[in-house]
Amino acid sequence: MTTGPEWDRVRRLDPEFHDACVRFADVPRKGGHLDPKVRAFVHIVVDAAVTHLHEPGVRQHVAAALAAGASKAEVMEVLECTATLSIHAMNVGIPVLLEVLEERGERTGPAPLDARQEALKADFTARRGYWNPTWDEMLEVAPDLFEAYTDFSSVPWNHGHLSPMVKELLYIAFDTSATHLYRVGLKLHIENALGYGATPQQIIEVMEIATLIGMQSVTLGAAFLDS
Repeated sequence: MTTGPEWDRVRRLDPEFHDACVRFADVPRKGGHLDPKVRAFVHIVVDAAVTHLHEPGVRQHVAAALAAGASKAEVMEVLECTATLSIHAMNVGIPVLLEVLEERGERTGPAPLDARQEALKADFTARRGYWNPTWDEMLEVAPDLFEAYTDFSSVPWNHGHLSPMVKELLYIAFDTSATHLYRVGLKLHIENALGYGATPQQIIEVMEIATLIGMQSVTLGAAFLDS
């Protein structure tokens, strides 16, 4: 995490800060609650998330995952899980739209689900292993997109290269990251992860890894300062 030319540059510019970064980055590694492969997966998620897209980190941690014994299929499944972050445009946007419609007197509350919507709900629950009220409004007002999203988000669950618990830890990683901070999804996926057997210490270690992206402000800026 804190090796390579960019960190050599930081060391030259401020060795005290460099050493503090090394100690900071070592905390989740030394904790040992996640195995090295899963730790690399979490790093990939945080850096590859569409809210961040830190290419040097993705490259480094894909290599670390493969070196730790991950298969290409597993890493691909990590990326597929990460791609689901963008559905939060709907999770956040639709409730706001419906709130405004109610304020305008154009909506009085949720409508009953029809037979197709009930079938979509059952399909999502079977394929993703849970149902949560965060999906209710999207299912009601945008069933076509909900159906397509069920197919999209279920691909890594269909393949099953990663365990359900690991996939839930990956969702926690991008929801808790400073570039996203999606509390609704974070709570949901913590509940799911604990239900699949994750320990609180493993979840905390995911969050500790997510905190490390702040150091990338320094590695990026130092490249221009030292040019």
